[in-house]
This record gives sequence, structure tokens and C-alpha cells, in this order.
Amino acid sequence: MKKSLPITVSVVIVNWNAKDYLLRCLSSLARLGTRQHQLEVIVVDNASTDGSAQAVTAEFPQVNLIRNHDNLGFARANNVGVAQSTGQYICFVNSDVEVHAGCIDRLIRYCERNRKVGMAGPLILGSDGLLQRSCRGFPGVWNMLCRALALDVMFPRVKAFSGYSLRHWAQLSQRPVDILTGCFWLVRREAMERVGLLDEAFFIYGEDMDWCRRFWDRGCSVMFVPDAVATHHGGASSANAPVRFYLERHKADLRYWQKHHPAGAVRGYLLITGVHMLLRLCGHSIALLWAPGDAMRRLKVRRSLACLGWLLQPETRQALGPVPAGSQGA
Repeated sequence: MKKSLPITVSVVIVNWNAKDYLLRCLSSLARLGTRQHQLEVIVVDNASTDGSAQAVTAEFPQVNLIRNHDNLGFARANNVGVAQSTGQYICFVNSDVEVHAGCIDRLIRYCERNRKVGMAGPLILGSDGLLQRSCRGFPGVWNMLCRALALDVMFPRVKAFSGYSLRHWAQLSQRPVDILTGCFWLVRREAMERVGLLDEAFFIYGEDMDWCRRFWDRGCSVMFVPDAVATHHGGASSANAPVRFYLERHKADLRYWQKHHPAGAVRGYLLITGVHMLLRLCGHSIALLWAPGDAMRRLKVRRSLACLGWLLQPETRQALGPVPAGSQGA
């Protein structure tokens, strides 16, 4: 009887100026990453200037470190890491994630028992130890309107209002989901080869929605497996330029809508986004009248103003045409 080869896992971590978080992530993988499977770790550094690459070389010489000369963005840098990987499974982990004991083993065990699963993700905790919602529904005009009007917040148990944020579901039970946010994915290589790599037209953000939709479109299910647990501290890279990253998120969302929705729906999405930003701007501005020293409120006002400015730019309105062809993973 032929003996089956051991399962191997490639962990790909993209980093940009998040040295302290990255070292904690690598430490957690070294201690707890997997006890049952062969593991290789690949760090793709996007031209960090905080000494991240030097620290990895000094403290984790066994890690395969790839140093990009420029910031290639999240999707492209992950694809660079995939090109160097050898595992039957690829585990995409954000640099600000810490892996809990048994996390990767449990995800692999589930995927091995369920061969139609192409992607699986764990339960995510925040730095405070509380649940961080990592599952979403595919965005549509109705659920984006509910989000903009905060109906999903005011009526969290009403499923009709929370189709995007999924607030009606506690996110503690195992189930298939439309979208797993990209802080932690375990992907079966053979499924990835069928679906294609991450779309490099998404510089940062949006690639999770796009990739999960493409997995479902190719018949590869996306599963939330809460028996596996990880901690996501959040904002390690975006904290370096919060307004810029906020705009990048909305630009990525627009590209997703262009790629997966007809022009009429894209127009509806842009209108809803404008309404959402106006409501946020008014609400935070009024709040500042009572607490003028609130730095977070001021940041949110700046973000809303920047987003409204972007929505009014001619280039944004021109984006209502078809999505540009030729992107990776289209």
C-alpha cells in the first residue's frame, strides 16, 4: 500500500512597516502554528522602512524573506509569495495576526474532510479578546443602503437589514459564508489553481470580496470554521496613513462593483456611498461641537471629506464604464 505524502502548508505574510506586529506573528507561528503538518513561512516585505526585513533576518533566519523594492500592494505581494510556495495548502496571514494553538491544524482537518471547500477561515478575536466579525455577505444595492442608513446597527437581529454585515448571526457557528475578510485564509492549492491568483488590480482592500466571489463562481466553497481561532490586532499598516487607506478602501470597493455588477448598480452604489459620507460628515461634525478635542472624530470628518471629494472627481464618474480588461485573476 502506497503511503500518502505528508500535508505541507505554506504561510504567506505580506508586511509594510509593521515590524513589531510581524515579529509577534512569526513568534506565534513558531510556537503554535502547527503540530501536525510541515510548515514553511514566507514573508513578503513591501519596501518597509521600519527595519522589518532586518529584524526578520536576525530573529527568524529560517523564514523565506522576499524584499520588494517598492510597495506592490497586498494582492500582488501575496502573489509573489505564492510563486515561492510549495505547500498543498497556502495560509495567507496578515502581519498583525497572532495564531492560536491548533488553528492551522483544525482548518486543514476540516478541509481534508470536506473536499469541495476551497477556502476556510478561523474565528477572529480582536486585541481586546472580543469577537471581531470576519464574515460578510456579498454587497448589493439593498444591503449597502441598509449599511449607509445604519439599519443593520439599529435593527441587528433583522436579517433583511444585515445582509452585508451579517449582524443577525452571532458568527460563532460553522457555516459557508459569502466573504471571509482577508486577514486569515487557508486555501487549497488545487482550488486556487482553478480559481486563479488574487487580482493585482486591487492594490489594497477589495481583493477579499473579489477572490471569495471567484471561489464560489468556480464551485469552491468558502467556510467559516470557528473551532480554529486567531487574534487580529488590526490597522498595523493602515495606521501609517489613515485617510489614504480609507480612500483606497472605497476605490477598491468601486472596482469590485465595476467588475461584478452592471452599470446601473454601480451608479446606485456611488449614490449610496455619497449619502453615507454626508450622513457621517454631519454626525461627526455635530459631535465635535460638544467635544472639539476628540481626535478620532476629527479624523472621521477628514476621511468623509476626502471620500466626498473623490466621489465628485471626474475620474470617479468616468469609472462607470466597464472595468479595465487584462487584470490578474479577472
